[in-house]
Amino acid sequence: SINGKCFDWLLVSRRSCFRAGVRYYVRGIDSEGHAANFVETEQIVHYKGSKASFVQTRGSIPFFWSQRPNLKYKPKPQISKSVNHMDGFQRHFDSQIISYGKQMIVNLVNHKGSEKPLEQTFSKMVNSMANGMVRYVAFDFHKECSRMRWDRLQILMDQLAEQQDE
Repeated sequence: SINGKCFDWLLVSRRSCFRAGVRYYVRGIDSEGHAANFVETEQIVHYKGSKASFVQTRGSIPFFWSQRPNLKYKPKPQISKSVNHMDGFQRHFDSQIISYGKQMIVNLVNHKGSEKPLEQTFSKMVNSMANGMVRYVAFDFHKECSRMRWDRLQILMDQLAEQQDE
């Protein structure tokens, strides 16, 4: 109940059976475009007979890369150099568009350090795909929100506002 108005709010998460695994052991995509650790989360609001739904997905960055565990706290990501990333990448987003429609990618990885190549490759691949159904926003979450500066999330929210309304 908010301001005396009662409604039902349902939250459902569905984990994909393709490329399921634990962190660091399963990363990237397979040749069919299935992203590792893919989860679909749906919010459903029911109020006075009306219903609204919002679906959000998350998964590993959809190209061929790995992050093999070692004795370091955070192993360095390795982008595969021996495969055509675009085939699996395209399959991934073709499937996403068929299932969910227009896509808004929000990339929260670091823009420096060991994650920098992941962000740069992801950005480059989305741009080279040149699909009007896919928009990409990179937000360096660790830099912007360091020291618990959660108010800085407003920067991201402002970047996404128009598409969120749409």
